Amino acid sequence: MPNKNKHVFFFGNGKAQGNAKMRELLGGKGAGLHEMTRIGVPVPPGFTISTEICSYYYLHQRQYPRQLKAQVIRALEDVEKILGRSFGNADNPLLVSVRSGARESMPGMMDTVLNLGLNDQTVQGLIRRTNNPRFAYDSYRRFVQMYADVVLGIKPKDKNGSDPLESILERKKQAVGTHIDTELSAKDLAELVSEYKSEIKTRLGKNFPEDPVEQLWGAIGAVFGSWNNDRAIAYRELYKIPHEWGTAVNVQAMVFGNLGENCATGVAFTRDPASGEKRFYGEFLINAQGEDVVAGIRTPKPIAELSQALPNAAAGLRRVSKLLERHYREMQDIEFTIEEGKLWLLQTRTGKRTGFAAVRIAVDMVGEKIIDKCEALKRIEPDQLNQLLRPIFDQRQKESAHKEGRLLAKGLPAGPGAATGRVVFHAEDAVEWNKRGERVVLCRIETSPDDIRGMDAAQGILTARGGMTSHAALVARQMGKVCVAGCETLHIDYAARTLRVDHAELKEGEWISLDGSTGEVIKGEIPTLPSEVLQVLVSQTMDHNQSRVYRQFAKLMRWADEVRVLGVRTNADQPDQARIAKAFGSEGIGLCRTEHMFFQGDRIQAVREMILAEDEAGRRRALAKLLPM
Repeated sequence: MPNKNKHVFFFGNGKAQGNAKMRELLGGKGAGLHEMTRIGVPVPPGFTISTEICSYYYLHQRQYPRQLKAQVIRALEDVEKILGRSFGNADNPLLVSVRSGARESMPGMMDTVLNLGLNDQTVQGLIRRTNNPRFAYDSYRRFVQMYADVVLGIKPKDKNGSDPLESILERKKQAVGTHIDTELSAKDLAELVSEYKSEIKTRLGKNFPEDPVEQLWGAIGAVFGSWNNDRAIAYRELYKIPHEWGTAVNVQAMVFGNLGENCATGVAFTRDPASGEKRFYGEFLINAQGEDVVAGIRTPKPIAELSQALPNAAAGLRRVSKLLERHYREMQDIEFTIEEGKLWLLQTRTGKRTGFAAVRIAVDMVGEKIIDKCEALKRIEPDQLNQLLRPIFDQRQKESAHKEGRLLAKGLPAGPGAATGRVVFHAEDAVEWNKRGERVVLCRIETSPDDIRGMDAAQGILTARGGMTSHAALVARQMGKVCVAGCETLHIDYAARTLRVDHAELKEGEWISLDGSTGEVIKGEIPTLPSEVLQVLVSQTMDHNQSRVYRQFAKLMRWADEVRVLGVRTNADQPDQARIAKAFGSEGIGLCRTEHMFFQGDRIQAVREMILAEDEAGRRRALAKLLPM
């Protein structure tokens, strides 16, 4: 049962009712918004509905505590006072976003609605306030399309089908003679809104909701409902997140990255999430909203170019990123929007990273005196260390593939390592092929959260759209999967089940290889070799001084030896197994199954003869054969 007196927590104008320690109640996103507000980071005002309401919602047949509505209205009024706008007002409308926020980050798994509060009257008020009809109708068509998907449940009918509203958008772009959303006029976008609403009426038999308050509660219910959608459940099962935790809902004033050329939106990391290098890393899009970046609809620009486009905002973003990393003592994943040159932060959270990056960041932060050795060890997950032991391509075989002209394309190196497998185009096919023992590479125009099970089943992930912070890249890095993203020369035809680059074509089931460290996509199967760490530890084919990865791995293991109290011994039956175990730090052999020595050659026959002998004479004959061994 939620707290009887407090369900909604306000933040804005430098004041917040929550803080970073309230993750269980406010979720990770909400706690981050409250904490950023407290430390002076520019955050649009808003409020968080607690995770306890999510539990109540499911226990009471999707109903809310009676006090919730009044608390939401009061918090919304506080946001209105700060900004001088009114929710639902036709002359000066306040628009809001409605987002999820579990206590553990679940990127893209739950639902979001942006630009909420628009209707045929408030869009005119937005036009008058901004003097920008194209922006207003762009925001309106985005809202209707997102609300129809998230709240009203208009989905594709099958895996080869597209979103019905997305199909209307594509037809409009074709009619206008463009493939870029930003080239549609205000008139085109207004027509899209009307066509979207007509399609919704045809499919659902009812009109799109025009009342902003009805829209708000529809979105809040949809976000709570998305806690138990298939992809969210699958994600929690993969990462052992308890199902009973629930999600918070964050309602926040909209700021717009799609107002014009002095606006932008993006995602940034305080360190490189693929390699761990200490460099400001990320991507942005001019004149766009945040979903365009993470959904992979457009391939964004590297964050280094932001200083050329919007220098003041770029400098502010760097200052804020340093502040947040120092404050949290951890690499941060930041979402930001720049509205008419002004920087706003929409989220900060601990950044997902590869195993390579996790080790490097932990070791580097000890060297920088940000954390101590024990904290560094706690930050490394066992699966992340496993990533350091995964294969890389045989360089000679890869060079041979290049000489044979098998290099198909080059995309963004979004998840390091080597992967080779058979081409599949749908998540459910990746799961089925994996079950029958096939290695597969999941090839998509762009991934969505619905692809989570297929991504888990695949050896690697290849996308034609999206950048280093797209859904595909973010989830692949967390899973430790090889990923090449934003490979724009690829043409994927789901219906024909083909992948084409210029004149080269691969059909479903053909072999493809991905180098997630270079972004190369190569036709055919390329053999792999042990990782750098394994080469140094076991095969000794590489000088440990030549491998930065090994040096950091070895340093971390030494720190573990300094603090551990548990002895580590190995199971080993043969000399090569003992040698490998010693290389990995085993203190001795805990179990040696001596009977395994008889597996060599035909020795096992004498053992079986002794066991099956029917009398003493038979056993003596068998023992006479065994004694010399």
